[in-house]
Amino acid sequence: HRTAANASRGRRMASLSRRRAAGRSAVVERKNLLTVCRFSVKTLLDRSCFETIDDSSPEFVNFVSILEHILSHRLKGQTTWFGYESPRSFWDYVKAACSKVPHNCIRSIESMENVRSSRAKGRAWIRVVLMEKRLSEYVSFALKDFKTTRRFFEEGAIILGEEAGLLADTLIGLNTIDFSFCLKGEGLDDSCPAVIDYTPYLKFTQSADSISSDEEEMRTLGSSGSESSTPDKTATAASIFTEQSNLVSKCKRFEQKYRMALEQKGYLEELVRLREAQLSEAVSHNKALQQSLADTHLSHTLEKQQLEYIIVELQNQLKSFQSLEQLSAGMSLTSNTQGRSPLINRNTCKEETPSLRGLCGSLTSVASYKSLASLRSSECLASPATEISSPGVTPS
Repeated sequence: HRTAANASRGRRMASLSRRRAAGRSAVVERKNLLTVCRFSVKTLLDRSCFETIDDSSPEFVNFVSILEHILSHRLKGQTTWFGYESPRSFWDYVKAACSKVPHNCIRSIESMENVRSSRAKGRAWIRVVLMEKRLSEYVSFALKDFKTTRRFFEEGAIILGEEAGLLADTLIGLNTIDFSFCLKGEGLDDSCPAVIDYTPYLKFTQSADSISSDEEEMRTLGSSGSESSTPDKTATAASIFTEQSNLVSKCKRFEQKYRMALEQKGYLEELVRLREAQLSEAVSHNKALQQSLADTHLSHTLEKQQLEYIIVELQNQLKSFQSLEQLSAGMSLTSNTQGRSPLINRNTCKEETPSLRGLCGSLTSVASYKSLASLRSSECLASPATEISSPGVTPS
């Protein structure tokens, strides 16, 4: 009996030690994720002073991976009708907890055609709320819905702990950055896992402003600790005054950064407007050149058609001129033969005269007679009036 009791006691102690080790590892994991998230936000703030933050920035890719791990930490699966538990994405929690946020982007994310999976929609939501400067607002609103949060997360999750409030406060600093993303990139696909790169934080170097802000935060925390340890009213008033002065200086520093960012944004917007005006002017000039080219082509086509018509008319006139010349030659030959034959009597002349009259009439009714008017001065061509009034043709 003693050995069985000792064995059961040993098993209980082993299970208890495993639970404690698991609890300690969970606490360490939560602290590490929150610390790395804070470092990532500071890195983004430092990087935004020198360049624009977009999908190609490694600092942003690392921050999104950290945020996905935090929002997916100890997330419950979805139980089906058959009792199986299927994995769930943090987008399901965001969609349920942030549906009542005023002017939210849930419907626009759901209606995206190129974003179909749940993880891709969650990544698109992170980018949209960062561009809207409302990520901290969404997280704070979701944390207030404690009932929905308890329904989606297991015990020990970061979202259920006290550190969640610090997470929302840390994300406020991202509202000072102007993000620019393309929601059709490969970063939204499920094939890209959310992997955290810890190497930049092992050699993490803060800027002078960030170091000064950290020192002020440490002094503020030290003053609050001294306030709890020493109940002296004078020390409490001094610590409160110091904290207020630190907050005022921090607000001034943030205001200065915001003004600088606003000036840069105004300059870039003015530059974009100038480029758009130049582009519209170039497009209008191009349209005018295309219209003039089309008009020139049309005029050239009309001139070509007119020239072809003139060539055809000249060819017809040339043919009619040749036929008239042949007819006049035949008539002169006929008149010569009539003048030479002595045996022709008056009756035959009277019989041949009507046929010659018809021939003369056909000559005078030719349509090309007008074209021959310009050639009357030529020595080779006789006028139609002369041919008609010739004694060999006209009856006596």
